[in-house]
Parts: sequence; C-alpha cells; structure tokens
Amino acid sequence: MSNLSFLSKKGAAASKSPMRIDLEIYYEAMENLYHPETNPSGALPMNVAENHLCWEMLRDRIQKVTRENTIPEWVASYTDPAGAPSFREATAEFLSKFLMHVPVNPDSLAFSGGATSTIEMTSFLLANPGDTAVIPAPSYPVYSGDIGTLPEVKRFDLQVPSKPINSEYQFDLQLLQEAKEKIEANGSNFRMLILTQPDNPTGRIYSESLLRKIADWCIQNQIHLIVNEIYGLSQLDIQNPNLKAFYPQASPFVSFGKIMSEYQSPFLHFWYSFSKDFGISGFRIGLLHSHNEDLIQAYRNAGLGHSISNYTQWVIQEVLLDHGFLKTFFESFQQKLTESYLIVTQTLKKLNIPFNPSRGSLFVWMDLSEFLEEKSLKGEEKLWLEIYEKTGILITPTNGFGHSEKGWYRIVITSLSHEELKVAMKRLSDFIQIKRKG
Repeated sequence: MSNLSFLSKKGAAASKSPMRIDLEIYYEAMENLYHPETNPSGALPMNVAENHLCWEMLRDRIQKVTRENTIPEWVASYTDPAGAPSFREATAEFLSKFLMHVPVNPDSLAFSGGATSTIEMTSFLLANPGDTAVIPAPSYPVYSGDIGTLPEVKRFDLQVPSKPINSEYQFDLQLLQEAKEKIEANGSNFRMLILTQPDNPTGRIYSESLLRKIADWCIQNQIHLIVNEIYGLSQLDIQNPNLKAFYPQASPFVSFGKIMSEYQSPFLHFWYSFSKDFGISGFRIGLLHSHNEDLIQAYRNAGLGHSISNYTQWVIQEVLLDHGFLKTFFESFQQKLTESYLIVTQTLKKLNIPFNPSRGSLFVWMDLSEFLEEKSLKGEEKLWLEIYEKTGILITPTNGFGHSEKGWYRIVITSLSHEELKVAMKRLSDFIQIKRKG
C-alpha cells in the first residue's frame, strides 16, 4: 500500500507537487559553489531571488542591536498575532518615510512569517475556494502554490502586450473586462487582481495614472486589488550616466500605498516583505497593509499559527528605528544593484540578446528564444539544462511564469558578488558564441 493512502487529498497532491521544479538542481549547485581559487569551475546559482549585496552592512547593525541592548520582557511572551504594537509602529514609520511617503496607521498592518504566508493568508481571507486571481504575465511562478495549495484559489495569467523597449506596464483595461467575462463563463469568480511592482521578472513598474485606473475599475467591479511591493526599494538609479539615455520619459515610481491612503477603499491592499530589499529572506517577515478593518481583524483572529518570532520582531524593530542607518543602507544597496544590472545588461547588449529594460527588482528578463530547438516548454527546459550543464550557471526555468512567448528566462543579479557576476557573464558569453557558431 502506498504511503500516500495515509494522507489527505491535499496532502497527497502536495507530496507529488514540488514547490518549484529547479530546487533539486539548485541544491546540487549549492554543493558545488564557484570559488576563484578552490573551485574555479564551480556552479553559479542565479535562479533563487535572494539579495546578498549589502548583508555585511545589515549584519553589523543587527549585531550592534543585540550587543548593546537588553532584550525587553515582551519578547518572551505572547503578543498580538498581527504583530507586536511597537514593531507595527516602527514598520509604519519605515513605510511612511522610505516607500509610501504618506502617513501609515500601524493598525492597518498585519504580519506573518514571510511573504508566502502573507499571500496565503490574504487569499484565504478574501477569496473562496474556486475563485480566481488574475495576474499579469509573466509573473512569479510560486504565486500558483501560495494562492492555490491551501486557499484553493485559481490562477489566471493575463497576457498583456509584451514591449521589451518599455520599462512600464501599458495595457488597456478592456483586457481585465475580457478576463472577467471569460472567468465567469467558466463558472468562477474574478475575486482578486495581483500586481507586483517593480515586477518579478520584468522589472517593470506601473505609472500612477495606470494604477489609479486599475483601482477605479476594481472598486467598481468589487474586485480586490493587491499590489505587491516586495521589491519597492530595489530600484535602479536610472540617472546613472550609463542608464539615463534608456529612460527618456520615465514615470516616477509611486507606491500603491500613496493611492490607498487617498482612496481608503476596502478593496485595495498592499503586500510587503523584508526579504528582498533588506536581503534577509531567512528572517521570514511579511506584511499586509489594508484599510479594510474587517480584513485586518480576520488576519489577527486566524493568523496565530503564522506569527513571527517576537525576538525577530524586536531586532528588526530596532534597526527600523535607525533612519540614518536605513538611508545609508538603501543608498548603498541601490548603487550596488545598479552596478549588478549594468554588468549583466552590458554583456547582453554586446551579445545582441534582447531583454526587458528594468526599473527595479533583483532580475533581468532576457530573450534566449534564438537558441530554442523548438518553441515549447520542452524546448525551454532543454536549453535551461544545457546552460547549466555547460556553464554551471543556473538561471530560473520558464515553467510557471505564465508567459505565452517562449524563450524568455529570468536571471537573478543579486545572488552573486560583482566579481562572481563577471565570471558568470564571461561563461554565458562563451556559451552563446559557441552556440551561434553551431
């Protein structure tokens, strides 16, 4: 008898469904990491969205907190499942000063253990099983599991016009109306629209005017609009002399939190996590911001099992209160992020490899369709494996992004140091040149 017979239906399904298809190879690569002296032919994993660029700065600041401060009494006790009051206050100040630039009410925030937990909890509380969440494609593959495994919400990939020459999303709201009609014709309910900005994987942003139009449409149709700004401070310096010419009429980045503050609508929500901008994915801190008081209360009532460690809340709270450090930290991070972006994109330009101009995030979305033996999922997977086997570079496979165009791949630009990134680009250049020679 199979062990699966002892599981629930969801348990059996989960046992057969890996979180992402590249994890096994990722673990293999992590056991064989590149080192310039001891392992010069080692692997260079660039598939997992981690930011290692300024960890040393943050680690030093965290060590200062733990060395110079006495742990408060509340850390050892239960606290509000939505987040300790002092932690919510420190985070509200941080969001207000560095991202949203409007006052943020601490009572509009609810926390849980990482972005995945926040997405799962929000989906569970806003949508019924069988409802549909619409997500512009290409987009984060693991959204499917986050909204689907426990909340049982379906994913609908909205195919928006692909314009690699543009770093901003531009699409007609008629696409949303058509999606709504199609979803309802299939017996489901268009319950949620999820946007990410800067986007994963394209790095695009939404102009303030488009965000307002989308918000108006969602409110009118009683659809919950959630904007995920997990990369909100992972912005490129588009005034850099090597980049400025590529963004001649760029719209300013405007946080959705600013629009929410004005609208005060129960249908508008915001996600954030400290994983990417701060480079502390292992700390597991995700948050929901909403002016829907019932949603925040529901999050508090149902979220005890998703709570963040009080010790983690206290340590990060102390870091967040040091605005002088945060200013220096993000200036350094954005400078290093821009340098990483230039190392990758200047290589791609020399190789005449198309890519989507980015405004932020940790990625470059590049078009390798020239090298596909066939424009199919099978062809994409074969090329992805060939790149890894011949170069040691592990990029993110295309499976799950929901993109109708074949041959686009995501490359994480913040998981390696600048020197390691140059090694990776040299290997990629050699691979492409050999492929073109046939």
